[in-house]
Amino acid sequence: MTASDPLLRFRDRFPILSRTNYLISNSLGAMPAQAGEELRRYAETWADRGVRAWGEGWWEMAVTTGDLVAPLIGAGPGEVTMHQNVSIASAVVLSCLDFRGPRNEIVLIDVDFPSLQYLYHRHPDAKVVTVRSKDGLGVDHDELCAAITERTQLVAVSHVLFRSSFRVDAERVARRAKETGAFLLLDVFQSTGTMPVLGKQWDVDAITGGCLKWLCGGPGNAYLWVNPRRWGSLEPRLTGWQAHARPFGFEPGPVEFRKDAWRFLTGTPNVPALHAAGPGLRILAEAGVDAIRAKSVRQTAHMIALAERRGWTVNASRDAERRGGTVAVEMPHAKEVAAELNARDVCCDYRPGAGVRFSPHFYTRDEELDAAAEAVDEILATDAWKRHASVQRTVT
Repeated sequence: MTASDPLLRFRDRFPILSRTNYLISNSLGAMPAQAGEELRRYAETWADRGVRAWGEGWWEMAVTTGDLVAPLIGAGPGEVTMHQNVSIASAVVLSCLDFRGPRNEIVLIDVDFPSLQYLYHRHPDAKVVTVRSKDGLGVDHDELCAAITERTQLVAVSHVLFRSSFRVDAERVARRAKETGAFLLLDVFQSTGTMPVLGKQWDVDAITGGCLKWLCGGPGNAYLWVNPRRWGSLEPRLTGWQAHARPFGFEPGPVEFRKDAWRFLTGTPNVPALHAAGPGLRILAEAGVDAIRAKSVRQTAHMIALAERRGWTVNASRDAERRGGTVAVEMPHAKEVAAELNARDVCCDYRPGAGVRFSPHFYTRDEELDAAAEAVDEILATDAWKRHASVQRTVT
């Protein structure tokens, strides 16, 4: 299968792939070689042009980089803004909403990424309504939609859940939110770059995500899209001078918001991180999301088959329509196995309640999935996992 895989033509653009079986793009995408060159260009520009660089492209990068993200999430030019991380981007949206009336509820999913929940639980005026997963992996869509009522101000859920790669029916949730007048903030961190995301077509109110993972853009590169039909009614309390209509007028407050997506920006942009994001986004555009999705479906199915053949527990949907780009596998001593795999240059990670997460991407060879499964066989057969049993790690 690999010999006829046209997406493998991109492998040589990612240096780590020449020496590592890289199955962790759900956590940190492989770095394109061009990203290093872009960071060098940033340093050279700073050294050679100094403060003049702001007027030569730096100031606009929070939106021009967003233009590279836009086609991947069904947005248009000038509609996507870049932020430091999803917590900040989500907080910008949250700061636009008023929870001091009867519409004071926020609907969450209990198995969503914790950072997406912490912010909402701290809101002084909001009541959090949590939809519980029955199996710890997915969510019942009937229960999720039933939780969204006329009391709901905000629905904040992920398109693909991080532990199990369970795919939420975003279009159905968006319809329910619109029926009740709730605002839907959809996080697409674990879906963009592995499957089509159609923000406008689904009529989602806002989208957050990041370039860190499947988009191979490195940390410090989150994005926010707010549906243009919402721009006129939203004024963030979390704001900064990039959102002001005349930032270089240095006018005292209050802020006079711009009329476009810039109104959702805050302070000075993270210029070096934005330089790093561009190459991965351009490669994704060249590869094509539809082709990437087709390969992801095939390779995740193969990983599931490899695990089931060995009697391991697969914590990912067998239904491709409900599955993202990751296959989480629980096997004996899974946490220690993951540590030993990484020590052997088979990059993966472990998550409690899910197991070892294997995440092939468009640059992954089929043989690398087989090699990963065979490495686990050998680790378990030789008890090599034991050397990690007493090791405490901050990052897994």
